[in-house]
Amino acid sequence: MKCVSRGAVTWLVASVMAWASLASAAGAFKVDRRILLGGEGGWDYLTMDVPGQRLFVSHGTHVQVVDTRNDRVVGDIPNTLGVHGVALAPELGRGFTSNGRDSTVSVFDYKSLAVSSQIKLDARNPDAIAYDPVSRRVFTFNGGSGNASAIDAPSARLVGSVPLDGKPEFAVADGKGAMFVNIEDSSCVVAFDARTLRVLHRWPIAPGEEPSGLAMDRKHRRLFSGCSNQKLVVLDADQGAVVATLPIGKGVDAVAFDPNRNLIFSSNGEGTLTVIHEDSPDKYTVVENATTERGARTMALDAGSGTVYVVTADFGPAPAPTEERPHPRPTIQPGTFRVLVLKRR
Repeated sequence: MKCVSRGAVTWLVASVMAWASLASAAGAFKVDRRILLGGEGGWDYLTMDVPGQRLFVSHGTHVQVVDTRNDRVVGDIPNTLGVHGVALAPELGRGFTSNGRDSTVSVFDYKSLAVSSQIKLDARNPDAIAYDPVSRRVFTFNGGSGNASAIDAPSARLVGSVPLDGKPEFAVADGKGAMFVNIEDSSCVVAFDARTLRVLHRWPIAPGEEPSGLAMDRKHRRLFSGCSNQKLVVLDADQGAVVATLPIGKGVDAVAFDPNRNLIFSSNGEGTLTVIHEDSPDKYTVVENATTERGARTMALDAGSGTVYVVTADFGPAPAPTEERPHPRPTIQPGTFRVLVLKRR
């Protein structure tokens, strides 16, 4: 039997106590309640309107809007074929949806949700969508054409595009006029100027592979990329250096950052929510892998209350593989689509 020094034991006990203290401070996230939305079809991004306490939920051909104060559906944005995401520009009184199936953007009123126009893109399959308040532009990130389309938000007119040379996923604005976007098929992050549309940087994120979710700590200039090989990569947003790599659950799609509590979240399709604490800009600790439900891989965060929202449904068997779809997804059971509300306990 090997001897263990008293110093090593003391260090181990101190480490365990420190982790326990951190976990207690962060709180354990649990499903507080479920909001049944029903209907049919798939889903993608969630967007939280914190001032209005509304959750925008993309749902196949429309967007359902939930008042999170009473869990009621208070609005619906129709005719958004193959909708992926929603971008809000509250100071302009507008919102925008990215409609992948017909490559359009729907423009709607921020308060009434009434659609005022549709913009036809010169691009294919707009997926992620993000608003940059500095340039007052909305960007769609087009999976079918490997670029980003720039829309002037006040006039709702196309003003240009940005070549990304790959399949873009989530994107985030830094609040200073730069946009960052994950490029899934080349495992990198691209930074570009939202005003000039000039590509500034293209940074690899190895050991991360096939990044999807992206969030940012704007104060400390850190990017958080959720990758398909169960890693969250922390990137310096000025130098492009990888400063940390953390383990996350399987099947990540979305990533969020809570600046009020210094917490990073990864929503994983396996049915977990990985919670990571930012101890410092270059040091991070995995706090827990909270239980959600299978398929709950997209997410929105209310940074005011610290509440996390994910969505999923019940699944049936996958259809038989075809040449066009060699890896078909499981079928979605009609009427089971729901929001899971996670809170700290």
